[in-house]
Amino acid sequence: MDFHIYGKPDNPTLLLLPGLGVSHEIFLPLIELLKEDFRIVTADIDGFLLGKPSRFTSVDDQAAQVNHYVQEHFDGALDVAYGLSLGGKILSRMMERNEIAISHAIMDAAPLLPLPKWSVGPLRYYQALNVWTCYHWTGFWRWLFHSHYFDVLLDEVKKVFPSDKTRAVLEGYKSVYTNKLESIHGADIHYWHGTKEAFVAKPQAKHLLSLCPDAHVEVFPKMNHGQLLVDHPEEVAERIREMIFPGKIL
Repeated sequence: MDFHIYGKPDNPTLLLLPGLGVSHEIFLPLIELLKEDFRIVTADIDGFLLGKPSRFTSVDDQAAQVNHYVQEHFDGALDVAYGLSLGGKILSRMMERNEIAISHAIMDAAPLLPLPKWSVGPLRYYQALNVWTCYHWTGFWRWLFHSHYFDVLLDEVKKVFPSDKTRAVLEGYKSVYTNKLESIHGADIHYWHGTKEAFVAKPQAKHLLSLCPDAHVEVFPKMNHGQLLVDHPEEVAERIREMIFPGKIL
């Protein structure tokens, strides 16, 4: 993994973990909004590093690497951690391991449950094809969707896809969808998802509540997977600020 630091060293700490197939740069608009208020650490996930080859290992290995980095550089504690999709899955495993302290955790559409075994193989090849087409058919997808949300996702996929091509996607999806979150530790845990991904996200939120009844589940109208972050980073920033500076206008 590669780690990147932004913001001011004496401010509250914020960890940002990206989803599968994109780099930490998907957070740059959010970082710009929060860098005056937080010390921000972001990570690029193995298999999707910018500008150099790498190989995805497993969700648990990525979680262990982030925990170790936080122990080494942040005294084993974070004020806020936000994980998008695969990043949320990694964050959930970090909290399951319970090796560092996280005051506030946000899992944005994180997959917490395994898929039926028969479906894992076909779906991971289908998703690898999706990523391949995003890299090779960018113009077609821009013509088809013509939206800021898809424009950003296409640009982000193009940045990292050459790193390990479809192998990282195949191995990433296999690791994500063949294990189940068994426990979770944290004082303030949030799960976000959009209404357009509710069919997939609702069972994940229900499972989280079975492990942590005090978790906060928030559903965002007309939002797709990762769309709140991409299209409305200012809302994400305000929600993160509110966790640390409640009621304060910044």
